[in-house]
Amino acid sequence: MSTTLAKPAQAARKWYVLDAAGKPLGRVAAQAAVLLRGKNKVTFTPNVDCGDHVIIINCDKAVLTGKKLEKKYYRTHSGWIGGLKEIQYKTLMAENSDKAMFVAVKGMIPANALGAKAMTRLRCYKGAEHDNAAQKPEIYEF
Repeated sequence: MSTTLAKPAQAARKWYVLDAAGKPLGRVAAQAAVLLRGKNKVTFTPNVDCGDHVIIINCDKAVLTGKKLEKKYYRTHSGWIGGLKEIQYKTLMAENSDKAMFVAVKGMIPANALGAKAMTRLRCYKGAEHDNAAQKPEIYEF
């Protein structure tokens, strides 16, 4: 008896829609990370890209619990002296909420080539409409 390992050609990719309205940002991001990596499948293999496509809608209606809107910051650094840029999450959620969701999911995906490939299958939208209706995505309840 031997263990069957998944191959990249065998990966049947599905399309899922996650609705972030009224749900914590981190919970939605964690579920998206699981779907992007394919950890919900019985054929999951850590070294094979077997994840699904994920569409997150209503990113602007996702909530941050506690006082995170005021106390949490999104920081980037250019690498130069004095190149630190920080944006308060209150501002980020108001202006660019889809970026906040993208960054949250990216932090839950491995920082390697498989993770970069998985992040290409993520699409975040501020409103309820998305451009991927032709792919016939399933609504994923969690």
